Amino acid sequence: MQIFGVDIGGSGIKGAPVDLDKGDLAQERHKVLTPQPATPDGVADGVKQVVDHFGWTGPIGVTFPGVVTDGATIRTAANVDDGWIDTDARALLGERLGGLPVTVVNDADAAGVAEMHFGAGRDRRGTVILLTLGTGIGSAVFVDGVLVPNTELGHLELDGHDAEKRASSKAREDHDMTWEHWAAHRVRKYLAHVEMLFSPELFIIGGGVSRKSHKFLPYIEGIKAEIVPAQLQNNAGIVGAAMRAAGR
Repeated sequence: MQIFGVDIGGSGIKGAPVDLDKGDLAQERHKVLTPQPATPDGVADGVKQVVDHFGWTGPIGVTFPGVVTDGATIRTAANVDDGWIDTDARALLGERLGGLPVTVVNDADAAGVAEMHFGAGRDRRGTVILLTLGTGIGSAVFVDGVLVPNTELGHLELDGHDAEKRASSKAREDHDMTWEHWAAHRVRKYLAHVEMLFSPELFIIGGGVSRKSHKFLPYIEGIKAEIVPAQLQNNAGIVGAAMRAAGR
């Protein structure tokens, strides 16, 4: 069975048909740049470009970098335009896509669902936390495999700032930090704070940096929980979006 998944990020919008039996992309993904400013209309146009690239005409799952309620309404918008707040994203995207059925889900929640079913969290019990380190920091918390939605742990306070302003991949690039310094100081401190609050058995590190885990994971010390990279890497959001659109 194939369902289309789209992952909206602060820098890019990417998508592809997903093989839900394998938990992998059925075709190579297509990506466009996220418009700046990332207004609802601008992003909706980007999603349409991605979907039209494949000529898709069935159900679509779409991730969003913020709190999403009822599979439709956007409540926060940290790395996109504030015009998204209180927008019915399901209605907006459905209309822009010619009436196709759309399901909207928090981006990290989607990635987490995919990793728990097909990736690094499969068959893991207890508390598992996926953290996507990208333009911001997304989070997905699972207790015995059950998702606690919209946790947004990237906005915990760290050194007087939103944690994502200190420990995201973008923060590393903006401050020209080495992988070692970023991991040993910024990421380690953030993980220690999250561990103190939730005592997880496992951290899964997702987002674009997951494919470069060898560059930074060895420098994160003093964390009791196991730390592993996301197995689906940066495709996890696309796969999870498709899963949610299929009601899984």
